[in-house]
Amino acid sequence: MIKEAVYHMPLSEYAYAINENELVIRIRTAKNDIDSCYVFFGDRVAYTEPIPVTKVRLDKCASDDLFDFYEAKINTSYTRVCYYFLINDKENKEKLYYYSRGFSEKMEAHRTEYFQFPYIRREEIVNEPDWVKDAVMYHIFPDSFADRKRGKKLSGNLRGIIENIDYLYELGINLIYLNPIFKADSYHKYDTIDYFDIDPDFGTKEDFKELVEKLHEKNMKIILDGVFNHSGPNFFAFKDVMEKQEESGYKDWFYKLNFPLDYSDPPNYECFAYVKEMPKLNTSNPVLRKYICDVGRYWIREFDIDGWRLDVANEVDHDTWRAFRKAVKEEKKDAFLIAEIWEDAEVWLRGDQFDSAMNYTFTYLCRDFFAKNIISAREFDQMIQKSLMRYPFPVSLAQMNFLDSHDVPRFLYYCDGDRRKLELATFYLIMAPGVPSIFYGDEAFINGSTETEYRADMPWDCLKGEDETKFAEKIRNWINLRKKHPALRYGDYKCVETSDDGIYIFKRECDEEKVICIINNSETKKLVTLPDGIDNRMCSPLVIEPFSGMIIDTPV
Repeated sequence: MIKEAVYHMPLSEYAYAINENELVIRIRTAKNDIDSCYVFFGDRVAYTEPIPVTKVRLDKCASDDLFDFYEAKINTSYTRVCYYFLINDKENKEKLYYYSRGFSEKMEAHRTEYFQFPYIRREEIVNEPDWVKDAVMYHIFPDSFADRKRGKKLSGNLRGIIENIDYLYELGINLIYLNPIFKADSYHKYDTIDYFDIDPDFGTKEDFKELVEKLHEKNMKIILDGVFNHSGPNFFAFKDVMEKQEESGYKDWFYKLNFPLDYSDPPNYECFAYVKEMPKLNTSNPVLRKYICDVGRYWIREFDIDGWRLDVANEVDHDTWRAFRKAVKEEKKDAFLIAEIWEDAEVWLRGDQFDSAMNYTFTYLCRDFFAKNIISAREFDQMIQKSLMRYPFPVSLAQMNFLDSHDVPRFLYYCDGDRRKLELATFYLIMAPGVPSIFYGDEAFINGSTETEYRADMPWDCLKGEDETKFAEKIRNWINLRKKHPALRYGDYKCVETSDDGIYIFKRECDEEKVICIINNSETKKLVTLPDGIDNRMCSPLVIEPFSGMIIDTPV
């Protein structure tokens, strides 16, 4: 047994509560190294000594390139749980107990030395909003979407979105994410002037209220983009600092100012990156923190928005996000909070700050597998499995998955314009665990690698073309499949088979059903025979076309 590979950490993605009577326990081992693994758990404050324990077998739930992951769901009436593991190696020659101090051939340790789940507190259970598991997101860059229904436009506005709600609804979308719409200096609006007002380029508060109401009439939700890491140069507090310098009462609202301020390139004060137009806010200032929380409350209380995507979340202090979450959830308990974090986001996703993060790992893996074809199906699966093990599974189901966004080149660019690759990646996006997000215009094959290109105007006329219409119809059908099958929304995720020639088969399974997804990421038509035991109805090979996917639903 390779002991160095064995890992478990209490109160983490390796041990978390689903509800007050159910724990998920995971352990990591070296790949293909053990035969079986069991967890023994008991009441950490039991009256008897030694305490009675219950034995539960762990099942393999994921494998990456180096490790296997095992998992068990423990149903218990205990509020305080302690536990340890028994690991049997591949040849059953070695059996080792594993607990907080390491390995032992015999379990003679006292309960206080077991792994501990001190108390299953309801307040600390990670609960994503119920509606999120059913969400399919459409990401709109407001300046570029529409100014009137499917017409030629100069720049986008809220009225254009209102007049195209039916288009989005028919596509199957039930969640809209808007890039910033607050008063700002630039077309992208990430340099906020007024957090309590709509930018006149986009319309009025009355327009926005109408947009939210009409979305809600169709059971569609909307989240806004909050930019609290930095402001714009014409934000009232920064203008005051520029005018009064060290005498300004707002100087502590900004991070690392050097007086006199030099508004030049590069500036002598802290900014987002080195952009002088985006001075960095000192969010740990209690007055500013309250101001930010008030903004979060205002747009929910006054306009009934359904959540926030928070910009540059990894550069804002954690206490501000804890306060923001508390404020927002007091206004709307099931508000959805998404962090813009490009790396792994474990520390922000422990239930006290965010519900979700932008899943750039998903983006990169889809780019490398579907677009560039520089990793195999086996490597793709291993990396996807690894990414799913980063978080408790309910958190993985809430991750914002996307192929492209306003900050990166269009996925079609990485496909060298091959629309079949974009279509297959979109199929996977909709079938995979997480909240699928479609960036406006992907369905119309917008391409480009520069900001001007990938933030281009929505080509409404193109949607009248045969190819674009077919793709939009495919997206609509795939979203309908996701809505039809519970397994595709919240089922677990396991690899069935991979091949060197681009075939990738995985399954999503929940209590109600099992769905098999088959992907052919290659230039040639393939015959696929499902492994024994996967679906007994399949007695002959399936034909799957180049760069295409299909699903088979199977009773559990």
